[in-house]
Amino acid sequence: MEDEPPSTDSPRGSLLQRVKQRLCPCEIRSVDQMKSLVRQATETEVFPVSTGGLIDSVLDFHDLRVRDVMVPRGQMDVIEEGTTLPQLLSAAIETGHSRYPVIRSNRDEVIGILLVKELLRFYANSQEQGGDETGFDLLSLVRTPMFVPESKRLDALLAEFRLTRTHMAIVLDEFGGVAGLVTIEDVLEEIVGDIDDEFDVEERVNIRQQAPRRHTVRALTPIGEFNEVFGTDFSDDEYDTIGGLVSNTLGHLPRRGEVARLGEYEFKVLGADRRRLHLLLVTKLDFEPSEDADGASASDEG
Repeated sequence: MEDEPPSTDSPRGSLLQRVKQRLCPCEIRSVDQMKSLVRQATETEVFPVSTGGLIDSVLDFHDLRVRDVMVPRGQMDVIEEGTTLPQLLSAAIETGHSRYPVIRSNRDEVIGILLVKELLRFYANSQEQGGDETGFDLLSLVRTPMFVPESKRLDALLAEFRLTRTHMAIVLDEFGGVAGLVTIEDVLEEIVGDIDDEFDVEERVNIRQQAPRRHTVRALTPIGEFNEVFGTDFSDDEYDTIGGLVSNTLGHLPRRGEVARLGEYEFKVLGADRRRLHLLLVTKLDFEPSEDADGASASDEG
């Protein structure tokens, strides 16, 4: 006796039957085919456009690597081993993070991860004891850091985060040096989009000086703000942000490590993924460029 066909009375059965009848006359053999079916499904209102966007993000997720979403080394907020309790509390209030890498002498020596809740617990206990902070030992509060290579796939990292109940990992480059850090929020944002918390509504610092002639600049920095800080006169008629200007100069969405030159400044891409540019290292050149002020040259470091 042949099995009876599944009932279509339930909402789940009805949805599956509708998808099968409308969109699946043949076997799906590639991700591109699946994306095409998803587009058809949203156009025919099998499910909402927002659901289609999530499915597209999940389909792309498998190909993403840690290097595509990590916070670059130069943008990491870190805490040095000898930092005092008042300094720690001040830093936590200023930056608003819940976790910090703790370093020894430089950023390649990450010795632990500090959870702010552990810091607050110690502070509360010390206040109950009359404000006695003499027993504060930063290293006793830090947790063992999790290290991952920048080539690790994001789906594998997400599984490891869930298995170990870890929310932050230190990213290592091919030579074993610290390339940056990645959080579970960075990973999830590749699926659901940007996740803003109560600290994100505050104005972010777009330009940070790293050395007398070097600055890190967020790609979303308005060109007008960049001109005001650096004394340049880049036009914002076609592009609103400095990242858009650099992308136009290179002629494509830049990859991490690519370099462009605009006027007297060199722009090196520190952070980028397949969708957008994140962070630039801007260096004032020691010589006048041979091109005129409107010209620009670009090169790829490899």
